[in-house]
Amino acid sequence: MKKSETTELVIRRTEFRGSAGIDIREYVTSEKYTGWSKNGIRIPVNQWRSFKEILDRIEVPEGGEGD
Repeated sequence: MKKSETTELVIRRTEFRGSAGIDIREYVTSEKYTGWSKNGIRIPVNQWRSFKEILDRIEVPEGGEGD
């Protein structure tokens, strides 16, 4: 998902220190830096269902483009 001209929001399954998780993180492409940003969150795989249930409770207005 594109956030700006230089930043995308990427969601992917990762392994870190032997633990599986879902990373929701920014990927930056610019003249100064190209790579993963520290901006984001990592949800352990065993907590993904609970996290998704929280997201499913969020009401989004018709059209989905709000403030």
